[in-house]
Amino acid sequence: MIRTLMALSLMSALAACGSRPASDTQSSLTAVYASPVGGVVSSKSAKQLFGAQSRASAQSSAPFGSYARGCAAGNVQLAQSGPTWQAMRLSRNRNWGQPQTIDFIQDLSRKAARQPGWSGLYVGDISQPKGGPMLTGHASHQIGLDADIWMLPPKSLSLNASERESISSISMQRAKGAYVNGSWTRAHHEIIKAAASDPRVARIFIFPGAKVQMCKDETGDRRWLNKVRPWYGHHYHFHVRLSCPKGATGCVNQAAPPAGDGCADAQSWVNNILNPPPAKPRDPNAPKPQPKRELTLADLPNQCSGVLASR
Repeated sequence: MIRTLMALSLMSALAACGSRPASDTQSSLTAVYASPVGGVVSSKSAKQLFGAQSRASAQSSAPFGSYARGCAAGNVQLAQSGPTWQAMRLSRNRNWGQPQTIDFIQDLSRKAARQPGWSGLYVGDISQPKGGPMLTGHASHQIGLDADIWMLPPKSLSLNASERESISSISMQRAKGAYVNGSWTRAHHEIIKAAASDPRVARIFIFPGAKVQMCKDETGDRRWLNKVRPWYGHHYHFHVRLSCPKGATGCVNQAAPPAGDGCADAQSWVNNILNPPPAKPRDPNAPKPQPKRELTLADLPNQCSGVLASR
């Protein structure tokens, strides 16, 4: 009886947000329990709830929360194909983002199409229709302001759905990411430079060897290099993260990168790849690390309940 009353209370609160819960959302929100510290949370993980959504919320566009703990109202779907881009892995239904993200991708694809050997861009994951945690893969990409751009120069922008599932990008790294390989070109440099030079962009994540190579090759204005940050993986694609839009009061920006071009930091990453520091011995008396707890709806900003319920 108590659980039923709590569920009805939560659904009433969602209705007060001006959104009518659909039957699948109602079912999810009916299965609730009282948390140890009080309050009501869904018994389903947030990734199950948001991963089940097939379309965006019928709300004004707004990101809520942070890149790895949030959701997105009013996401826009990137068209599957355009004159200078194609969305890949359509089965994932992750070609959704905030309007400025979709605009940015289209703008960057036109710049990429001017590079030798490039007809545009293959675009990987952006976000789910309502953002939020994903069933598989990324910890971020939750507020519609992240996008993965493939390193593979498009040979065709008329791939069918099956081809978009089977084709793969190509790796740019060698020596475990300490260096770029022979597939890296000046065009990659220029496309990433164009992305980092866009004022909407907060960061670009790429493997350390690529950042070091760009630092060596750039002979002009180096300010854009500050936004290019070394990170694990990211040798099949580079990850673009946009800043919170102006006026998006519910959106939490990541702290700004340290001042400078960041080239010394990238070189430190490479040095650690080539000469890894000795592993610290594990304390046998130390408690075993616990698996990371999955996020629930209660862990996300309050607005995410309304996003989830909105049709």
